[in-house]
Order: sequence, then C-alpha cells, then structure tokens
Amino acid sequence: MDHAWTAAQRLAGGLPLREALNDRDSAECWVALDLAVRYPPWYAPDGWDAPQTDRNAEPATALALCHRSGRIREAALDRVSRYPDLLPLLVVRCTDWAAPVRERARALLAEAPHAGLVAQAELILLLDRRERGGFAAEQLGRALREGPAEAVHPLLESADRATRRFAHRVAVERGLLPPLRLARIAARSGDAVLQDLCAEAAVAAVRGTGRDEGVLGILLTGRSGRVRAAGVTALRRAGRYEEARAHLTDRSGVVRACARYVVRQGGTDPLPLYRALCAGESVAPGAAAGLGECGDRHQDADTLWALVRHPDPAVRAQAVNGLRALDAVRREGLAPLLDDPSSAVVRAATRALLPHAAEFPVDWLRERDTPASRRAVRVGAQRLLRAAGWPCVG
Repeated sequence: MDHAWTAAQRLAGGLPLREALNDRDSAECWVALDLAVRYPPWYAPDGWDAPQTDRNAEPATALALCHRSGRIREAALDRVSRYPDLLPLLVVRCTDWAAPVRERARALLAEAPHAGLVAQAELILLLDRRERGGFAAEQLGRALREGPAEAVHPLLESADRATRRFAHRVAVERGLLPPLRLARIAARSGDAVLQDLCAEAAVAAVRGTGRDEGVLGILLTGRSGRVRAAGVTALRRAGRYEEARAHLTDRSGVVRACARYVVRQGGTDPLPLYRALCAGESVAPGAAAGLGECGDRHQDADTLWALVRHPDPAVRAQAVNGLRALDAVRREGLAPLLDDPSSAVVRAATRALLPHAAEFPVDWLRERDTPASRRAVRVGAQRLLRAAGWPCVG
C-alpha cells in the first residue's frame, strides 16, 4: 500500500495520473489507490485535498473519484470522459457501494469503447470477485464476443490466470482456436481449468469427422492425467478400443479407469490383461495398481504380495496400493516396508497400515520416531502412533 499512498500524495500535489503512479498500472495498483485515497493511513491527512490550481484537472478528478463522499465521487464521474487514463477508476466505481455512484458509472462504462474494456481485462476480472463486480465483466465478455478476434488473442497469453481463463472460454465459444492448438494447450498447460476446457473443446471439434488430425495423440501424451483421460475416453467415440490397452498401466488412476472402461466397451475384460502384465519379468508400476483396482481379492492378492518384494521401488509402492484397494493388507506382511529404502514405499505402506496401527508394538514404532531415523520413516511412525492413540516423541 505504500506506493498507493505515495501516488495519492503526488496527485494532491498536482502530478498527472501516470506520473503519480510511476507507471505502475496493474489491477492491484488501481484498487490500492482507491483505498489509499478513501482510507489514508493514520499519519496522513484526513483525506487528500484536491490540487488548488484546477479542481477539474486530471489529478483532482482522480482524487474525487476515490473520495469518501459519495456525492463527490458521483460528481467526478461526469469528468471521466475528458481523461482516458481514468478509465480504470471508472471500472472501480462500477462496484461502488453507493447505488447512485454505481449506476452512473455503469452507464458510462456501457458507452466505453471495446478496446478500452479489453485493456482493463485484468482489473475487471479482479473486481468481478466483489459482490457488485459482475457488470463490468459482462461488458468485457460482450466486447470480446462481438469484437474482432485480434482483441482476444493477446489475452490468451496474459500473465493473469483469471484473464487467461476468461479469454480461452471466449475463444472456445467463438471457435477461434483450431483443434490442434486446443490439444497442445491442454497437454502443456499447468492450469487444470484450461486443461479440461481445451481438451473437451479439442475432442468435440474432431468428433464425428472420421479423422482426429493428431489431436488424440497429443492428448494421450499430455503431462496431466486429466488430459490423458480425456484422450483415452475419446478413443471409444472413435472406435479405437484396442489403443486403450496401452493406457491400462498409466501412472494416473483416473487414466487407468478410463482405459478399462474403453477396453470393456470394445468387448475385452481388462482383468486377464492385468494378470498377464503382472506375471511377466518386466512389470510396470501401473499394472500392479490396476490389478488391485479391478482384481479379485482371493485370486490376485498373492500376485501383489509377490510384487511387494519387487526390486523396482515404484512397483513395490503400487503393489502396496493394490493390496490396499483389494482390502488384503496384513500388518506382518507390510511392516518391514516401513524401513524400505524408498520413501515412496514407506509412505504407501504407512497409508495402508493406518487401520492396523493398534496392532503394532508401541516400542517398535517409537524406535523409528527418533531424530536418527530418515524423515519418511519417522513421519510414518508418528502417523501410526497417533492413529493408535499414542503420543509422539517429537
């Protein structure tokens, strides 16, 4: 807030708005300036005085737009059109608690050029979180939907997450992005909202065309499980059931579940496939997890118990998860894994053994709850001690 109080002082001294802000015009800066003028710090004057030289000038109008008095804020709105740089403060006043101020500001914003609204997208979407912030967001949406496509594209790369999401929704609605680009965004983005939005749009764009133009291939190799799941599910619509087999051992449980569904839709039971995958010399970690997710407790538990001793720690961890899914956990079988060299295995074993915590000798757990123990081992011991109702050492 210090920069906002400094900016208010500069405005009171007659400096132009941009100079007073020192070129800091982020959405947060405009909100902070509004608060700094209306609620100055204890060491500041009781309200900022308008410059005496010209009360109708830009600095005075900016201060008046943020004034404590609703009447002064409302009167200042009639001068906003003279100064384009005051548009952000007009957007702020559209959320004003005083109805006369708010309604007048909204009437003026409705007449603003589309380009001005688009330029203030980040501020508009920040204020959209307020109780009365929806009007400006509706105007922005109309501007982006009715305006030229060139206005939407820069917002797709915005550093602000809310702006990126808003722009992508509009782009999808308007069909501005080709399926391949949508698929690449879904596959590469770290934003779960964009992953879902773009993956669904990409699949919808090629559905029923008879060719996917590489879209499914991109989705199936996405870094996010939810994106790969969308690609696997789309294989069913494309009639490519056999291709789903390769994803039965995916590292994501959601993808494995989707793959099993598609394989079944193609007339194949995935359980025998999992049994074969877990019986070979080279076992994928996802195969052990998948066998537990759809296997039979009486027939498949022994296979997973054998994999608990597999040399690959990822397989050991997923075998533990599979036993947990089958409800086939035994304390004496998994207890040695609480000392496993792999932290992932220790964590998996701890989760599986929590319902059996009361069966452990307390002294055995406390031997592992010491500073000398590895962190994963100590955390596991502490979780089991707490689950059994015993206090921890540290």
